Amino acid sequence: MKALEEKIFSVTTSKEFSETSLEVFNFQYTNNAVYQKFCNLLGRTPNKVKTIEDIPFLPISFFKQFKITCTIEQEEILFTSSGTTGTQTSKHYVHKLALYERSFKQGFKQFFNSPKDYAVLALLPSYLEREGSSLIYMCEHLINKSNHPESGFYLNNHEDLIKNILSLEQQNIPILLIGVSFALLDIAEKYKLKLHNTIVMETGGMKGRRKEMIREELHERLKNGLGVEKIYSEYGMTELLSQAYSLGDGIFHCTNTMQIIIREPEDELQLLPNGKTGGINVIDLANLYSCSFIATQDLGKKIGDNTYEILGRFDYSDIRGCNLLI
Repeated sequence: MKALEEKIFSVTTSKEFSETSLEVFNFQYTNNAVYQKFCNLLGRTPNKVKTIEDIPFLPISFFKQFKITCTIEQEEILFTSSGTTGTQTSKHYVHKLALYERSFKQGFKQFFNSPKDYAVLALLPSYLEREGSSLIYMCEHLINKSNHPESGFYLNNHEDLIKNILSLEQQNIPILLIGVSFALLDIAEKYKLKLHNTIVMETGGMKGRRKEMIREELHERLKNGLGVEKIYSEYGMTELLSQAYSLGDGIFHCTNTMQIIIREPEDELQLLPNGKTGGINVIDLANLYSCSFIATQDLGKKIGDNTYEILGRFDYSDIRGCNLLI
C-alpha cells in the first residue's frame, strides 16, 4: 500500500487523478465491508466500474451508522462531528494520521505557501469546547509551524486577540485569522477594525449561537466590521481528510488530492455537467483507509475542472458545523 499512498500525493493531472481514483476504488471495494455491500446493492462491482464516473459514492450519513474502515487495526485517532444535544454525530476512524497531516500540509502550501509566513490566530471556541475535531488538529499543526509567539487559539478572550492583531499589523507581519462564523461576527461587531495584512478565513457554522445567513451577507458584514476587502473560506468536514479553499471570490478550489462531481439531487447515480446545480460528491484520495467517495448533503455547482460554488444544503438534512451556510 505504500506505493498507492505515495501515488495519491503525486497526482498532478486529470488523467492521473482518474487512474488513481480507480485504483483506490478497487482497494476500498476489496477491504471496506460496508462500502462493498453498498456497491453490490447498486450493481457497481469492479468489473463494471471502468471510469471515474462509474464509481459509487457512499452517502455521508453512513458515517453516523457504521464504522467506515478498510482495516481491522486500531485507528490512530477518532475524529467526530459537532452536533446539537441528542443528535447522532459522524465518526471518522483514521487509520494513518500521517495521511491527514500530509494532505492538509500539501493543500495549505498549494494556496498559502508555508504557515511559517504567518502569525496564525485561531478563533474556534465551539470546536475547542469539545474533543475530536479534525479542524482543531489541523490548526494546531499550523500554529506550531508558525514562527510567531502570538500564534495560538483564542477561546473567548477577544481583547487579547484584538491586541495581538493590532500589534502584528503595526509590525507589518502577515496574519492568518481563521475562525468559526459566529465568533468572527462577534469581533466584527464589537471592534471596528481596518486590517491590511490579515487574511480572514471563515470555516462556517453558527453552531446555534446566531441565525444562519447566506454566505454573501456573512462576508459583507465581516468585510465591513474587520475592514478587509475579501473573506476567505475553508471547506472541509469530519468525514474527509482533504480541504478546499475559497480565496475571497466565493469560488472554491480543490487541493490536488480532492475533486468534486455534481449529481442529480433526485437520482444519486446520475451525474451533472458543469454549470448545473446538484448534490456535491467528493473524491478525497487522502481518505484511503476509510472511503474516498462520499455523497454529501451539500448543494453546489461545478464551475471548472477543479473549482465550484457551494449553494446550500438539502432540505431536512442535519446542520453540520463544517462550513455550510444555509
